[in-house]
Amino acid sequence: MYSIRAVASPPASRTVFHGGTVLTMDGRRPRADAVVVERGRIAEVGGRALLDTADATVVDLAGTTLVPAFIDAHCHLSIAALHPRWGDATAIADRDALLTAVRAQATAEPDAAWVRLHGWDDARTGYTPTRDDLDAAGIERPVLVAHASLHQGVASGAALDALGIGRGTPDPPGGEIARDRRGEPAGLLVERAWGEAHARSLAAYADPDRWADHIADHARGLLADGITAVHDAACSPAAEATYRAMAAARTLPVSVLAMPHPAALLSTDLGDRLDGPPIGDGDERLRVGPVKLFADGGVAIALDVAIGGRPLRMGMTMDDLEEAAVAAAGRGFRIAVHAMGNVGVDRALDAFDAVARCVGDGDHRFRLEHATVTAPAHWARLAALGAVAVVQPGFVEHVGDRSGGVAFDEHRWLAFAGLAEAGVVLAGSSDEPCAPRSPLWCTGKGISRTTSRGIRLDVDQSVGLEAWLHAYTAGAALAGGQEHERGRIAPGLVADLVALDLDGDAPTVRQTWRAGQLVYQATPPPTTGERR
Repeated sequence: MYSIRAVASPPASRTVFHGGTVLTMDGRRPRADAVVVERGRIAEVGGRALLDTADATVVDLAGTTLVPAFIDAHCHLSIAALHPRWGDATAIADRDALLTAVRAQATAEPDAAWVRLHGWDDARTGYTPTRDDLDAAGIERPVLVAHASLHQGVASGAALDALGIGRGTPDPPGGEIARDRRGEPAGLLVERAWGEAHARSLAAYADPDRWADHIADHARGLLADGITAVHDAACSPAAEATYRAMAAARTLPVSVLAMPHPAALLSTDLGDRLDGPPIGDGDERLRVGPVKLFADGGVAIALDVAIGGRPLRMGMTMDDLEEAAVAAAGRGFRIAVHAMGNVGVDRALDAFDAVARCVGDGDHRFRLEHATVTAPAHWARLAALGAVAVVQPGFVEHVGDRSGGVAFDEHRWLAFAGLAEAGVVLAGSSDEPCAPRSPLWCTGKGISRTTSRGIRLDVDQSVGLEAWLHAYTAGAALAGGQEHERGRIAPGLVADLVALDLDGDAPTVRQTWRAGQLVYQATPPPTTGERR
């Protein structure tokens, strides 16, 4: 068994990597024998002649495969980092367990304005808490149990009062306030109805210094998965400010592309953020990315499909998408749109068309986040727009289990092959903390299209290992407008690299290098020595 340890070695002035397979993800030279790194950047890529580079440290890859380090093109690092502070509801399946967890969290965080638990998953446990359940814990402060999807939550009576939600409160557009038999709010807040509850409950934990410590701790764990850069999809103003302070202090263990979004999830009210730092602002540690918008729900995905000739229509749409997209693009921002169901994808594509029509020509670099249910007509429209599909191969696991592998007549679940064959660039991502993050584990799901329970999900939509390696590197960089900075092994780019052991059934990360510095290794170090 390999030992696992984080390391930090000072970068040599020149380092030569050789002795394994080098997959560059650069179409001009897809493979190489050796790579030279100098001052944190890739200096040369070529054949064995580079081994004669003078005064360089030589790193023997010992038969591993060297690729650009992974970029998680859609995650929520700033939220996931706070999970250790909150109560864990992932395994809670009944009221008694819930009450125990709520009381324990209230005791652990006595000064927090809100008591928050995370990870509740009714599809896994069969249990949905209610307002009455939470009130039975006897906690006077507002209590919120956030769903694993981050698209709904259950609020206590005190939380509903704090939010101003009562019997006469209407459902917001694109959201639902669940009600009991008396017409009173039952506690469950779905999609846009829960966004403000998320913002209020998170605010108690947004002390910049402590939040920065949590982000750094969580980000160091990403290095073991070969991840050295992330796109924080739906980055609140407070999170963005924390990232800026960390970047200035050089305490960010990974590079971050911050995708602006209001503190209230699923909202389009960016306030004065469009007047703030523009897209691309920053450097290789932290940059501003595209604005994050929503076309449909995450648990209430908008579908209009047929199964065996029978129609199925369900879900929620966000009808202000097009207006928000044109406004953001008109201020110079690119846009990224969450779209799960095929109706959501239609709405996102219409918004992209509106931006192209109203804002004019240019490299809009449209991002479609998730693309969970699509059809060939969607693939063609995305390709014609030059859009990038930011997908999550790990979704095969929970989408397969929750859908039972049901097949639609015309549409496909997670159509990785259809999108790629149509010419749409795939960008790999996790959606952590809503799903597992390891790129290699997720890649396995994207290849096998089979869940842990053996359910197979549209297996014709599988794509292979090298396609996923490209998606998590060059594809993700393209999605973030970072193609001239990272994502390939090419001269001038950042020397973020990962050595993979691809032998056997379960590929593993052996080493991770950031800016030419060894920051993680799972094996004894390879043979190194000074060339003279």
